[in-house]
Amino acid sequence: MATKRPEFTWENGYQEADQAQTAEADGEDQVEPESEGDYVPPPSVDLVTSPTHNHLGINVLRSWPTLYDGTNSPHGTPEWWQPRSEVDVLIVGAGPSGLGLAVSLLRQGVSFRIIDKADGPLAAGRADGVQPRFLETVSQWGLAAEIQEEGPIIERTAMYKDGEKLLFNRSHQSDSRYRGLHVITQGQIERIYIRDLLRHKTIVERSRTLAGFEIRGQDQEGSGFEAPEYPVRATVHNHQTGEEEIIQAKFLVGSDGGSSSVRKSLGIPFDGGTGCSRQNRMVMSSEHGCCAIIPREDGYIRLYTQLDVSQTGPISASRQARDPSFAESGGKVEVHSITPDEVLEQANKVFAPYKLKFGAPLSWFAIWKISERVARSYSSPDMRVHLAGDAAHVHSVLGAFGLNASILDVCNLGWKLGLASKGLADPKTLLPTYTSERRKHATRIIRVSGEYLRFISGSTLGVPDLDDVAALEAAHTNGTNGATTNGHANGNSTAHNRTKGDRAKDLEFIGRFFQQNGQFLLGVDCPYDESVVAPPRASDKNNTRLPIRVRNGVRAPNPRVCHATDRTGYLYDVFTGAGRFKLVVFASSLEGAEVRRQVARFGSALSDPKGFYRRYGREGLFQVVLVVKKLPFEFYEFAASEDGRGLLAPLLQLESTVVVYDDRAPDEDAHTTYGANHQKGAVAVVRPDLWVGTSCYPEETERLAGYFQGFLKV
Repeated sequence: MATKRPEFTWENGYQEADQAQTAEADGEDQVEPESEGDYVPPPSVDLVTSPTHNHLGINVLRSWPTLYDGTNSPHGTPEWWQPRSEVDVLIVGAGPSGLGLAVSLLRQGVSFRIIDKADGPLAAGRADGVQPRFLETVSQWGLAAEIQEEGPIIERTAMYKDGEKLLFNRSHQSDSRYRGLHVITQGQIERIYIRDLLRHKTIVERSRTLAGFEIRGQDQEGSGFEAPEYPVRATVHNHQTGEEEIIQAKFLVGSDGGSSSVRKSLGIPFDGGTGCSRQNRMVMSSEHGCCAIIPREDGYIRLYTQLDVSQTGPISASRQARDPSFAESGGKVEVHSITPDEVLEQANKVFAPYKLKFGAPLSWFAIWKISERVARSYSSPDMRVHLAGDAAHVHSVLGAFGLNASILDVCNLGWKLGLASKGLADPKTLLPTYTSERRKHATRIIRVSGEYLRFISGSTLGVPDLDDVAALEAAHTNGTNGATTNGHANGNSTAHNRTKGDRAKDLEFIGRFFQQNGQFLLGVDCPYDESVVAPPRASDKNNTRLPIRVRNGVRAPNPRVCHATDRTGYLYDVFTGAGRFKLVVFASSLEGAEVRRQVARFGSALSDPKGFYRRYGREGLFQVVLVVKKLPFEFYEFAASEDGRGLLAPLLQLESTVVVYDDRAPDEDAHTTYGANHQKGAVAVVRPDLWVGTSCYPEETERLAGYFQGFLKV
C-alpha cells in the first residue's frame, strides 16, 4: 500500500484533509478543457521516496515532471529555452551547490548551463536543515521566506548518556533574524531553486554527464599569445539519446558530489579518511552506541543510529541467533543488506527501557559510513575550473554542515566568477581567494563535527588534521595520505561503570563545545584570512580608534533599522544587486562639523571622474547605504534645508542610494553594532557575499580606491 500526503481543501477557510478527493482513484479527476486554450493541470506522478520499506507500506511523493525534470519533461522543452554552445560558466551537478550557484549567476547576468546525471531532483533524504547564515544568503535572492517557513525550527538540544540527562537547553541561538536551525529537506530546496530558474527562463539539463574537458590556448606570460574567450572545451554526454555535445565556457564548476569526476580529472587529492516552531533535537548514547533524533516536517522525525557491522556486532549476533547458518561475508554484515527493523532493534537497545516502533511508512532510509575529506585545492592552477559543495568537502552529519557549507561555497564563488566573467576582475588575482577562504571553513567543519560525533558515539578515533596544506603535499610526495589525527579523550563509558567524574567530564565537554562552536554551528561565525578582498586593517595615524570595530573578513552584522516612517526591518533588507559591493556609510546624526566634512569628502569622491566609484562601475558595481542617527521626518527636514542639500546631493542623486534610520537605543543600534565612530563617521564595504571587505573613514577614499584596485580592472 502506498502512502502519500493527502489532498487538501480550503472551502471552510483553513486547510483540512479533503475526504472526497482522497477517496477518489488517481487520475479519475483529470480536468478536461472546455474550450481551446484552457489551462489544464499537467499529470502528476508518484515517486517512491525510499529504496527500502517497512511493514506499513511504501511512502510516495507527488511530483510534476513538467515542472521539475527539466529536459526530461515528457512534454518536451519550452520554446523559450534556447541553450547556447558558448557560455560564461558550465555547472556540472544540479544538487544544492550547483543550483545555488546558478541562482547567483543569473542574478548577475552571467550566462551558464547546468547539467546533472540524475533524471530528476532528489525525492527525499540527505540534508535536512539550514542554518541562519544560509537563510541570510538566499534572502538576497528573494528565496528565504519560502525556505524558512517549510518546517520546524530547532532551538534546543536534549542530550542523554547512559540514561542520564546531560543537557536540555538552548543550543541554536544567534543574532540573525532567522535565529535557529530550520528544518527542510534537500529535495524541497532543490525544487525551490528549480522554480526560480524557471522564472528566469532556465532549466536543468537532465541525464547528462561530463565526458571530458580541456583548457585550450592557455596564455603564457610574455608569449604574446592571447587565450581564447571561452578556453574550457567540455564534452557532455546525453544518456537519453546517446549524443554528445561540445560546450565552450569561460569557467567550469564541478558540483558533482563526493565522487566528483571534475576533481578526479584535475588530479586534486581528497585528503582525509572514513570514520565512523520551537523544536528540540535529542541525542542519546549508551554502551550500545548512539542515536540522534531530529524533528521533521509533517510530523516526521529523522533518526540517526550508530551501527556496528563487524562479525561481533549486535546486528551480526541477531542474525546468527535467528539463522545459525548465517555466514554473510564470514559473519560480517553487508551494509546494503541491513533492514529498517534491524536499525530499529539497535535503536531500542540505546533507548531501553523505552521502546520505539514504526508509526508510518518510511520516508527515507539509508546506511552510510562517515567520510571526512577536504580537497587540497578548490581550483585548478589556471583558475578556469573550480569545485563546490561535496566535490570539495565531505564530513560528519552532525551540525548540518553539508548543505550549509555548499551555499557559502557558491555565494563566495558566485560573485567572483561574475566579476571575472564580465572582465571586471583579474581571475588570477581574485579567484585564488576562493580556495583560501572556503577551504579553511571546511577544515574547521571536519574538526567541529568530528569532535561532536566522537563525543556522542564514545569514539577515541582521532579527527584528521587537514589545515596544513604544505604537510599534506609533502606527505603525498612520500606516499602517505598526510592526514594526521587529533585524539579525542572521551571514550565510551558504559552504564555500569560510569562515575561522577565521567559525568563531570561530559558536562565540561558540552559546555566548552557549545561555547566555542555555538555560532559556528549556525554559520555566522566564519572569519576569513587576510587577502586582497579582506586586507589587514590600518589604524588612523592620529587616533588609534578604528572607523568600525567589526573586523575585515567576517560576517557583516545585520542590525535592526528603520526603513521608513511606517516600516522597520534589518540592514540587509535594503541591499540590492547580487554582484554589488555595499558602501555602508555611517553618518551619525549629521550634526557634528567633522562628520559633515567627512561625508562631504566621500560624496565628492563619488562625483570625481577619476575616483574609484566612476572608474570601476558606478551603480552597476556599488550601492550606497546611508545610515543616519535621525528619525525619518528629521532627516527629510534636514535634507530639504540649504545645508542638507549641499551635503547630501552627491549621495542622494544616485538611483541606488538608500537611507536607513538608526532609531533604536544606543546599546543596540547599527552604529553600536558596527562600532562606528560618531565623531568622524565610517564606511564599511560589505562584499556581495555579505562579508566585510574593508572599512575606512569617509574621507579616506584613496584607501577605498586601493582596496578595489587590488582585484578589479578598469
